[in-house]
Amino acid sequence: MYKTFGAALVIILAVVQSGCRTDSVGPSQGQLLPGTLTSLEKSIASSDNAFGLKLFAKINESQQNRNVFISPFSVSMAFGMLLNGANGPTLDSLEKALGDKGMTLTDINNAYKNSSAYLSALDGHVIFQNANSIWYRNGFQVLPEFLTVNTYYFDAKVAGLDFSLPSAVQTINGWVDTKTYGKIPTILDGPIPTDAMMYLINAIYFKGAWTHTFDTTKTKTSTFTCSDGSTAQCKLMGQSNTYAYFGDKTLQAIDLPYGDQSYTMTVILPAAGTSIDQFASTLTMDQWNTVIARLDSAKVDLFMPKFTMNYSRSLAKDLKALGMGIVFDPSRADLSHIRQMGGLFVSDVLHKTFVDVNEEGTEAAAVTVITVVATVVVEIPQMRIDRPFIFAIREHQSGTILFIGKVDSPAGS
Repeated sequence: MYKTFGAALVIILAVVQSGCRTDSVGPSQGQLLPGTLTSLEKSIASSDNAFGLKLFAKINESQQNRNVFISPFSVSMAFGMLLNGANGPTLDSLEKALGDKGMTLTDINNAYKNSSAYLSALDGHVIFQNANSIWYRNGFQVLPEFLTVNTYYFDAKVAGLDFSLPSAVQTINGWVDTKTYGKIPTILDGPIPTDAMMYLINAIYFKGAWTHTFDTTKTKTSTFTCSDGSTAQCKLMGQSNTYAYFGDKTLQAIDLPYGDQSYTMTVILPAAGTSIDQFASTLTMDQWNTVIARLDSAKVDLFMPKFTMNYSRSLAKDLKALGMGIVFDPSRADLSHIRQMGGLFVSDVLHKTFVDVNEEGTEAAAVTVITVVATVVVEIPQMRIDRPFIFAIREHQSGTILFIGKVDSPAGS
């Protein structure tokens, strides 16, 4: 079991700093350049951040003395695809939970499309890649519009698979492995349940070198005090440099920039004696914004641990608590924009993450998979032609039978 970085590390997030440099040397995508997000798109990004902090706080309520690492962006992106399949009260509840209530679905889709391109093109010295996919069971009647919309706005790979074959799991896991550069090699375990009809998956990958790298010769073995009072040995990196910093009697906060400084890692260190679990489980968007607003340039002697973390959690219980209960309820969920006849609900949302922080920088990955299942499994008929049969060659318009025959043995006459 992981120990929480007790009176030390609450949040480690790669964030985009609004108002930062706009002279990125990264490749542009279309006409979208850093700093050109519309006010509506920034509003949706802010809503997603608020949702992410609520999710982070909710998870921490049940993760005492444990590490937690999630990607709000990945979870929101996966649900962005699901929004296009929801209808009625189900759609309303999802939009409300995500903070997108009152916005049109087209606005939301455009915001996700543009933010993905924006983040990928922002900094030529930072790798950020966002990938989406939709996998459905062969024979499952998906409405074409659902697939078309998600292909256009989310650049989603769409594929039908024979879920009864082991190769289906291998194919999906292979996609996840590739998109996370091997950091999250699997997302599905074992055979796919017979009622599973579709998987909506988001995968993101981040790799950034520190603007100010740490000198490896200054990394020393040191003692880390965990939240339960126990101690552990860690590799503590150190350097003295100018950072965006804030400190008072309640906490210290610092921004560690990557590349051209469009992306940063924000670290918040509560004052000694403060419960990290209590702090994390009550962190709000207002508190977060207050800390960020107080960051100012200062010379800092910084010491922080190297660490690697793998995290995995089913988010179903947390998301229900945040107002998404309807979509998990077989009797109330309305996903009729995925399949016209409905009869679908979300059975689980699995989230996996990885992060490695060292002297050179940070590598991180996340995968979110939404499992859509059928309330009543429609049996897909199987026709196995392994005994004598009749066949005909015919013309459809006139109904003319051109040939008709019987095969008693496929070996010939």
